[in-house]
Order: sequence, then structure tokens, then C-alpha cells
Amino acid sequence: MLILQNVPLAPLTTLKVGGAARYFVEAKSHAEVHDAVEFGRSEGLPLFVLGGGSNLVISDDGWPGLVLKVGIGGIEESAEKGKIRFEVGAGEEWDRFVAKAVSRNCAGVECLSGIPGSVGGAPVQNVGAYGQEVSETIESVLVLDGKDLQLHELCREACGFEYRTSVFNTTERGRYIILRVTYSLTPGAAPRLAYADLKKYFAGWASPPTLADTREAVRQIRASKAMLIKAGDEDCRSAGSFFKNPVVSSDQYQDLVRRATAKGLKIPSYPALDEQRKVSAAWLVEHSGFSKGYGRGQVGISRKHALAIVNRGEATAADILALKEAIQQRVHDVWGIHLEPEPVFVGF
Repeated sequence: MLILQNVPLAPLTTLKVGGAARYFVEAKSHAEVHDAVEFGRSEGLPLFVLGGGSNLVISDDGWPGLVLKVGIGGIEESAEKGKIRFEVGAGEEWDRFVAKAVSRNCAGVECLSGIPGSVGGAPVQNVGAYGQEVSETIESVLVLDGKDLQLHELCREACGFEYRTSVFNTTERGRYIILRVTYSLTPGAAPRLAYADLKKYFAGWASPPTLADTREAVRQIRASKAMLIKAGDEDCRSAGSFFKNPVVSSDQYQDLVRRATAKGLKIPSYPALDEQRKVSAAWLVEHSGFSKGYGRGQVGISRKHALAIVNRGEATAADILALKEAIQQRVHDVWGIHLEPEPVFVGF
């Protein structure tokens, strides 16, 4: 196990901001993860587990302790009761796993194509897009438990999945280190085509789209919104969608409708979570004065996606936070809604 010191973290993230880690380890086996945690504890170091770096903002001061990057790879397949199980190392690139599943004609993750990051990061925020969430197909998650430093297999129910949350980022935040995720996918099933963008993309097709067609469509749609990482495109230098779509009560929704009607506007929304409603965060941002392409010094909003705060050059984490807070304040002032950020904030 190689222990490095003063390792810059910005290059390891999609947003490209943040300081250095005092200590850094990339662990490529369960044993190395265990040894890294023991080293951190023996030195009294705070621990941060780094995945693919796609959904986080690292402080300009960096991390004062140990950053552990889980680099465990591997994708193993097995058939069981009409399903195909994929046991995937937490360090595998997420989109590589999706490509593998689609190539094997297994449905369940095709709409999650093109999402940056690692397999181990996906369960933490119950990653979802275009009508699918990882919680729908996760069978279990293998973790190292920080309480006893033992390996435990958590079933789907034990992960406590909800909209963009799980026990890994709520009630048990910091306790578990994800080592492997097991997915149960359905061979030969039709793709999920519930999302409006996908319906529009395939409108007029003479034959039903395949899983491969759906994967390509999702990647093209993501690219059109700068949500597919491309070298040299500053609109891709982001942490993805920066704010969650707020889920509001009936009373909050009616208040929102009244405010919109007074401005001659109509709020796009869709039913969610029993009697509550989910509202488009992107619409709220754009109708609060922060349009696509908005700029403020070295930071701004993507020209293609209103929810992506982008680093236009040499931005700092402080610059990112200042724009985040300005957006949150304006949305609250105009619409009475508090936007919750999606990324993980490290070292603040």
C-alpha cells in the first residue's frame, strides 16, 4: 500500500477545484482498504473516501487527513432465477459497467448511461436519471463497517434508498466504505422509455428501440446538455446537477402556482411521493435570473444546462460556493423554495 502526501485533489474531480490531501491512498483490494483505514486511525486522521470525483466540491484548503480512493475493479456475471447478477467493484467506472450490461442485453441501467463517476458512488445518492434509479436494480452492497472493521453485505432494504438519498449519506454517513455493488438485471427486457426526452427522441421510429439504441439516445441527450464529460468543454467542468428537484407539499405547490400566475408563468411539475409534487429546480433557477450561460468571474452556469455550475477557468471552491448561495437566496426570495444541493462538500 503506497501512502502519498500532499496530493492535489482538484485533478481528481470533474469540477477541478479544491486543495490537497495531507495523505492519499488508492486501495485496489479489500485488504488495502482495511489497512488504509487502520493507518488513518493510528495517526488520528480524519478519513474521506473518494470515488470518481463527479459529485463533489472540495474546499480550497483541501483535506487535513487521509483521502482513500477505492480502486477495486472487476465485473463478474452469473445467472440466477431468470436474472443476470453483476458483481461490480466499487472502483469500476460507472459507464463502463452500463456499457457491459447493455452489451449483454440486460435491462435496468440503460437510462443511466453516460453518468460520470464510479460504481461505488452510485448507491450513496441513489443516482438516477431519465426515469431510472440504481436502487431499482441493486441487490446488495458489500461494505467495510467502520465500527468493527469487518465486511458486511447489506441488502437493498438495509440501504434505505429514497430520492437521492440512502443510509450512506444520511443516518450512517461516514460509517461504511463501499467495496462492491451487486446488480440484478433482466435479460432481454425492453428499455425504460418513460422520460419525456426519450419519448421525443424515439418519436416516429418504425420499430421499438433496443437497449443499445436507448443507451446511445441517453448519451446524445446528455451531450446536448453538457452532461457528458468531454475534454476541452468548459461546460462539462461541473459537478453535474448542482441542485435537487424540490419535493413540495400541496400547500407549497399552490403557493408556487400563485406566484407563477402573478408573473404570467406556468410551473412544470409531475406527481411524486404520494400527495406531494416534485418541481423542476432548473425552471426555478432560470426564472430567478440565472439563465443558461450566466457568468460571474471564473464561475457560471452551463450554456446547455441550468442546473450545472461550471468552472470557466481558474475558479476556486469559494467562487463555486458564492454562486451556489446567491442562487439559493434568489430562488427563496422569488419562489419561497429552498434548493438543496446535490454534491458532497468536502473540507468546509
